[in-house]
Amino acid sequence: MSTATTSAPATATDPVTTPSTRGLVEITKVRKSFGATEVLKGVSLTVEPGGVAVIVGPSGSGKSTLLRTINHLEKVDGGFISIDGNLVGYEVRGNRLHELRGKEILKQRTEIGMVFQNFNLFPHLTALENVSEAPVVAQGCSKDEARRRGLELLDRVGLKGRADAYPRQLSGGQQQRVAIARALALDPKILLFDEPTSALDPELVNEVLDVIRELAKSGTTLLIVTHEMGFARDVADTVVFMDQGQIVEQGSPEHIFTNPQEPRTRSFFSKVLEPAFNI
Repeated sequence: MSTATTSAPATATDPVTTPSTRGLVEITKVRKSFGATEVLKGVSLTVEPGGVAVIVGPSGSGKSTLLRTINHLEKVDGGFISIDGNLVGYEVRGNRLHELRGKEILKQRTEIGMVFQNFNLFPHLTALENVSEAPVVAQGCSKDEARRRGLELLDRVGLKGRADAYPRQLSGGQQQRVAIARALALDPKILLFDEPTSALDPELVNEVLDVIRELAKSGTTLLIVTHEMGFARDVADTVVFMDQGQIVEQGSPEHIFTNPQEPRTRSFFSKVLEPAFNI
């Protein structure tokens, strides 16, 4: 069992979570290296319950790695992450952080839904089976209840009529919408989206973005990595600009897109924004 190199947070106690604080994400001085390359350099970010944080920046800036540390798909080398005051992936012993056992980490992940770039659906299961399997396996839900809930979620993403279709019978946009329904099936506290439209043909992008737009109004905490700047401007409460493993600037969409303060932020947006949004 590995031990994190950072001291335990002073606030890592046994918090009481109320509906008004469900989905509070606190990232504190997180560092992550791959070999000699430091990908995250002491990143700190707080996303309030029900908030929508959109993370943008050039390729290789650490955006996806940061997202993957939130559900412990990547272990941090320093710092810590908590959801509703509970440490992710670690527990406190003395004044040190020790990594949780695999079973305990999997239990934590049921509270953190994640939608990947490439759908990651089970090819041998139908759309409904992809959505309904996790509640049965991870939460002991009855098959009938999981099926009922699965149909509701497929309806929510506009695919109730495709419940019996296999992934190969669905377009990329439809597969991604099934993946979103699957992420919702465990009623997670937060949802992570890692470039959810990057693998889609351009004409299929909007059908996925429209679903995420609706989720942004639902009160679930969302963290989204995307290159879709118009979408980021529409849905975000907070836009976070990252470069070279650090948060360069963050603020409201209006602030970040129309009046960024940092030269690196201005340079990036001057190259990627539509002419109507140019700084």
